[in-house]
Amino acid sequence: MISVALADDHPAILLGVAELLRSHPDLNVVAACSNGTAVMQAIRKLTPTVAVLDFFMPGLNGLEVLANMSAERSVTKSVFLTATATDKQLLAAVARGAKGIVLKETALDELVQCIRVVAGGREWLPPSLIDAAFEREAARQSVSTHLAQSLTCRERQIVLLVAEGLSNKEMCRRLGLSEGTVKIHLHNIYEKVGVNNRTALASMAVAGHEELILSTGNIHREISYPVCRITGNN
Repeated sequence: MISVALADDHPAILLGVAELLRSHPDLNVVAACSNGTAVMQAIRKLTPTVAVLDFFMPGLNGLEVLANMSAERSVTKSVFLTATATDKQLLAAVARGAKGIVLKETALDELVQCIRVVAGGREWLPPSLIDAAFEREAARQSVSTHLAQSLTCRERQIVLLVAEGLSNKEMCRRLGLSEGTVKIHLHNIYEKVGVNNRTALASMAVAGHEELILSTGNIHREISYPVCRITGNN
């Protein structure tokens, strides 16, 4: 018998999944929880074979539950049943030990198969989902590293403001620069990153947004720049 703890903050989904699993004689739903905190308590108390989690839950989210399970060396295996997830969330789940991932858009019978496979000591991590997420994340990291390494701190600030949709005049007011200086910076940025318009630059900035933020500091503060201190118009 495979014991299962469920967690989902949508009552209809939680009830539907619980009823589906109970219709299979080899599956025993020992807990059906509406938040991450409750399912973590159930995992500690009941030690189910498998815990079915979602990334987005009140209390503790799915990744936080997974982190607690890892820290406490829980023997319960984790499966994610989710409607949506970012590439970072998918890869973080795998890195933290998730054994299965199923999208809610697929037939729920796939969840049953996943639970059985995971309970048997194997993984249910579809390459079409995980490999694609890894490839997209690797591409984003490549873009962000390129932007962070090839641009000056001031240029990275301007790239982030372009991504926000600010005009040259608005950037001038934000950074305290002349419009001519902003245009020169933009020209230099285009040359360095190999684009010729703001739309393409904004797309690159979105892809490398986190790395740019870390390497640039808080551009929304008018005076202090905690990561890179800037004076004058350079």
